[in-house]
Amino acid sequence: MINSIGFNSIRSLDEQKLYAHLQYCSETESPQQLIQRFRSLFLGEIEYPDPEIWAALSRVVDADFSHQECSHILNRCCYILINRWLKRRKCQWAIYELVQLFELLPTGLPPCWTAQRLRSLVKRFIQSEQYHALRRLAKAFKDCKNTESNEAKTLDTLIIRYPYLYEHFFLTDDSTDEQRQEIRMMRHRSQSQFDDDLHQYVTDRTHCAEQGLILLPTKNPTLLCEQKYYSAVNHFTSKLDGQHSYPELAQQFVQQSRQTRSYRTFKEELYEYLSSSIDPKYGKNSFNKRLYQVLQETLTHNDSQKVNDALMAGTCRKIFNFMVVESSQKPSHFVFVDLLNNLGATSVIGALLKLVLISRKVKGDLEKRFSVLFNHYANFTKEKVFWLVEALENVNIAFSLNFSSKKLLF
Repeated sequence: MINSIGFNSIRSLDEQKLYAHLQYCSETESPQQLIQRFRSLFLGEIEYPDPEIWAALSRVVDADFSHQECSHILNRCCYILINRWLKRRKCQWAIYELVQLFELLPTGLPPCWTAQRLRSLVKRFIQSEQYHALRRLAKAFKDCKNTESNEAKTLDTLIIRYPYLYEHFFLTDDSTDEQRQEIRMMRHRSQSQFDDDLHQYVTDRTHCAEQGLILLPTKNPTLLCEQKYYSAVNHFTSKLDGQHSYPELAQQFVQQSRQTRSYRTFKEELYEYLSSSIDPKYGKNSFNKRLYQVLQETLTHNDSQKVNDALMAGTCRKIFNFMVVESSQKPSHFVFVDLLNNLGATSVIGALLKLVLISRKVKGDLEKRFSVLFNHYANFTKEKVFWLVEALENVNIAFSLNFSSKKLLF
């Protein structure tokens, strides 16, 4: 009789054998072959042609384990193939095709107990949060084969354009370390590509202006019109007060705050720092008063203390709650929409950038706020929520110009 430790060890070996098999196949076969192989292994109506791998899968499937463990195994098997394709632009179309397999489950009688058990486990898997995250990832690559599709795109199909949203959109609480690492790498690759495209645009534009040449069409890496794209790049690289850029103003403010006697005084100074980015005609209506009130009511038990990094970050988060959105549980974002309607996306994102530049640790918090809005409107067509698309595109530009390793001269 095999004890539980020995049984778990055998199952673990069978799982590793399954993973190794798919890894080997991913290195030697085309996406079409791999999709067919995956279908045959997990969704087929006949036994898998490789007896050794089928036997290993049978032992895993027939074992008494939780549905959560089953979802983990299926999810990892998917990611073994997906990770391979993510690195190759020409293969990324296969990601959508692979995940679509689960939408077309076989209807014929299963040939054996293992196949019947597999179908039951797959049905459980497609109800899991892991599978929903896979679907979100797959949908981003739906049109890889047909980039000229005239089909109305929903917002979620644009996710690949926004690297700063990847970790919030493609990962779940139970995502593995391997999956997290792959999504981070995917984010890095996409961000680097955008940085390169933006750098090339600025370089070409500057060169043409210096030489007095007619500006030839250059690839616009955003969904903004050329005028708004140029205006955003100019804004995020200009001297806001005629003398200082965004990073320089932020550095001045941080240095000043170190001399501030109390947190209460710091909040007064932060109000001046932030409200200077708000058009006075709009601010005097009610926004500035509400912003001031939010600051005065923030972390009041610390008012007499000297400001520190934690207080600065906490204050920025409170302003994000007010100016953008608080959470998916509290999705109200009227202030953000009103700001965009009255000031325009570039000015609003500029104000938020001022906060990130004085407390770099809250950059992820701002990204999370935008992920809440993105998820909230995920199924809307981009035309219906283009105000949000414009904001997301401006975040891309602002982050690239201020956090990229590439230094631009503009």
